[in-house]
Amino acid sequence: MKDAFGSPQSLLVLGGTSEIALATVRRLMARRARTVWLAGRPGPGLDSAAAGLREEAAAHGAEVAVRTVPFDALAPETHEEVLEKVFAEGDIDLVLLAFGVLGDQQGDEQDPMAAVRVTRTNYTGAVSSGLVCAKALRAQGHGSLVVLSSVAGERARRANFIYGSSKAGLDAFAQGLGDALHGSGVHVLVVRPGFVHTRMTAGRAPAPLATTPSAVAEAIEHGVRRRARTVWVPAALGPVMSVLRHLPRPLFRRLPG
Repeated sequence: MKDAFGSPQSLLVLGGTSEIALATVRRLMARRARTVWLAGRPGPGLDSAAAGLREEAAAHGAEVAVRTVPFDALAPETHEEVLEKVFAEGDIDLVLLAFGVLGDQQGDEQDPMAAVRVTRTNYTGAVSSGLVCAKALRAQGHGSLVVLSSVAGERARRANFIYGSSKAGLDAFAQGLGDALHGSGVHVLVVRPGFVHTRMTAGRAPAPLATTPSAVAEAIEHGVRRRARTVWVPAALGPVMSVLRHLPRPLFRRLPG
């Protein structure tokens, strides 16, 4: 359960090597989170992420149980079994759905199966795991489900319409799930960051209003505390996208990629 300050004490991260997710976990560990599950594909990356959190907790004298669980967004047939085992270990206060792939727009346009992999990861895998977690959260009667969407899902651009379309689907799903869970005690927060400086965007020219994993983590914490339904990171993206959403297509098409 959340502590007296409203901070979650138990976390489940789907996408356990995500830089945004790990920045969020570190922030919440500093606020009394004491149980962390990192779900992701088994390997050195996941093990290293868990070890780093344990070391950081120990350095601050905090007793935090950090555990890993094998999870593959592309294997939805395993999601129910894998995630139900986590919830069977005890209540989860916050689930952070943070996995996703950017893909290679030019290459994916020429390779339909590569494009399908992007959409299966970002959308289909999220629908499957999101519904499993929502069911478990509803059963326990409390908790937050935080879904990392993207500004790219607001209106798909020529430069990244495959990725953008997958995030548009995810965003719509998460909003509808939040409505479905209304009154259950479960809160759904949709997070829409702009360009974030991470490994996934390395080598790409940053877009205007670019941000960092730590800034997104701060927005997530504040959004959960006030039980917001949607947060933009940075906040200025909200009004900017309100304008771009209604820009005539011929003008929108001319925007730089």
